[in-house]
Amino acid sequence: MEVLPFDHLVLILRDRLVDLAPSFEEDGYCLTDLATHNLGSSNRLIMLRDSYIELLGWPQGRPPARKEIADLPAGLDALVFRSTDAQQTYEHLKRLQFDVNPVQHLERPCTIDGKSHRVRFATVRFATQPIQGFRVYFCQHLTPEYVWMGRFMRHANGARALDTIEVRAKHSEAVAQTLAALTHADAQRAEGQAYRVALPNLNIDIVPDAAAVNARIDAAILSGDPGRRWRFNTKLP
Repeated sequence: MEVLPFDHLVLILRDRLVDLAPSFEEDGYCLTDLATHNLGSSNRLIMLRDSYIELLGWPQGRPPARKEIADLPAGLDALVFRSTDAQQTYEHLKRLQFDVNPVQHLERPCTIDGKSHRVRFATVRFATQPIQGFRVYFCQHLTPEYVWMGRFMRHANGARALDTIEVRAKHSEAVAQTLAALTHADAQRAEGQAYRVALPNLNIDIVPDAAAVNARIDAAILSGDPGRRWRFNTKLP
């Protein structure tokens, strides 16, 4: 099977999404318009060349409609891989004996040139997460033309691509092998006890951390103009 590309990185902002989103715009990112999923969550996106960062939350003053994110702390939360066939992905994960939920359908509205459209997705999520410490799931874009739109991909700070994600884990090899199995990739030994899982559009670097109780997504490395690289700022005010 072909190695799966990375789709998007989730940053949980809980009920502060509306309040905190402007700080990302001040950092030079162009954000998509605020949208609400059919499941009740809200988001704004930082669209990049072949992936994106999702700022995810829910309306302030209301209980979160999506129970699976209700108790998640603010911060980097999920690695999402791209599927071309969500049902096939589900069946493959079942064969590998992962505790996976049936395919779930999400949608949200968007407006293009004054016309209303529905952005539609099929996702595959886990009943039991394969890696303790952050979420992993798979997303099939049914309407990608409504997601990667040029007007949202021009960032004042020059950001173009997400090229590395750093994960810290006590058992770096085990985490790397699990990510490799999920994406059909290889876990490559790096310096020391570090590992790299190379996907078609970015690398995931798993760094050993003896103090880490659970694995965690530590940072995202962005690249831009010309040859500039920087760590995505996830420190929330």
